[in-house]
Amino acid sequence: MAYDLVVIGTGPGGYVCAIRAAQLGMKVAVVEKRKTHGGTCLNVGCIPSKALLHASEMFDLTAHDFASLGIIVPTPKLDFAALMKHKSETVSANVNGVGFLLKKNKVDSHFGLGTIVTPNQVRVTAEDGSQTLLDTRNIVIATGSEVTPLPGVTIDEKIIVSSTGALDLEKVPQHLVVIGAGVIGLELSSVWRRLGAKVTVIEYLDRILPGLDLEVTKQFQRILEKQGIAFELGQKVTKVETQSNSAKVSLEPAQGGAARHIDADIVLVAIGRRAFTAGLGLEEVGIASERGKVIIDDHFRTSIPNIYAIGDVVRGLMLAHKAEDEGMAVAEILAGQHGHVNYQTIPGVVYTHPEIASVGKTEEELKAEKIDYRVGKFPFTANGRARAMRHTDGFVKILADAQTDRILGVHILGAGAGELIGEAVVIMEFGGSAEDLARICHAHPTMSEAVKEAALNVDKRSIHI
Repeated sequence: MAYDLVVIGTGPGGYVCAIRAAQLGMKVAVVEKRKTHGGTCLNVGCIPSKALLHASEMFDLTAHDFASLGIIVPTPKLDFAALMKHKSETVSANVNGVGFLLKKNKVDSHFGLGTIVTPNQVRVTAEDGSQTLLDTRNIVIATGSEVTPLPGVTIDEKIIVSSTGALDLEKVPQHLVVIGAGVIGLELSSVWRRLGAKVTVIEYLDRILPGLDLEVTKQFQRILEKQGIAFELGQKVTKVETQSNSAKVSLEPAQGGAARHIDADIVLVAIGRRAFTAGLGLEEVGIASERGKVIIDDHFRTSIPNIYAIGDVVRGLMLAHKAEDEGMAVAEILAGQHGHVNYQTIPGVVYTHPEIASVGKTEEELKAEKIDYRVGKFPFTANGRARAMRHTDGFVKILADAQTDRILGVHILGAGAGELIGEAVVIMEFGGSAEDLARICHAHPTMSEAVKEAALNVDKRSIHI
């Protein structure tokens, strides 16, 4: 065989899998349908959105928060071209970095659409139509996901846009209507609201961020409303009509009722993502799937033993870091090691301001599973560092088993929550208790002290509230 492993897709799961396999002594090739490595995450997802989130947050802080810190500056002006240049440069640096790492680890790169012809052969169809056949002992499918379309609504990436188009607008919209109050919808709502757009978010459910802790999301919604984002919850979009430079969004109550419409110049469809498997040849080669996702066993094997799948194309959360860990695990399994992913300790983050970060069970899940638990909470209004930075929105919430005190879930709403969640992930990975976390010395003054205080509060012995 020419290769020990061919990985189809070079998003976070694919390129990490390829590099780890190469480190373990395998001859590896990757196949990428884009012109650059990195997948959705680096090219049109996580990385460009974070570049815009950071830049827009700085713009917003300069306009509204500096004066309260005693910093008087002229009203900031937006250089839109420079903002988008920052985004593009950030993307380029990251995708070029992945290319460098693959070369450094002697991984061969093939650009084009990868199709599984047989269990030991992948065909690569380049943009010019030319084809290359790669012989391999093993294959890993890491083709990621694509935007879930809204039935009856055509995305043109000009007026009706997906998350891809929303990251590449030519100007700040006057009124942005976002369909879907999930992570992507709220992050992009935050970007364009800060830059001056009026933003309305329409959600079919009666809450935002389904799947996250309800207490956290309720408080978060109030914060976003204060920031200027309007919500239409429990509403069903029935039609989106476009004209030359505007759109009319028709909606009605999800449970039935009178229809109405909202005018917008940009409509973002952000109702979720679905596995991307087009052109892979799954059916032809006999790889089983269910509801659009590739079926795998506990060792990431598909119905064909030497073909594996990871990331967004398989069960579980669609998160880049989940895909990375799965890629590492598969490579180690192929090398005869014991690759493993603990799905109970995979954190999730919403990169708005303030951020939301969580790991483990929510209160709603614990109640549904009839698990007896205790709650410890601590607000950032009582944290000295948060007061000094004027970042007092939010709180830390820890859920622990009522009998064993083992931490079952941690939920943080606050500035820098995505960084703060790290210690919760570590202590849960080691099966730690609220008592363990409460007894760890935390530096003062830091935002992390709120995590310690929430752990103390599980036993109702917080010091600062």
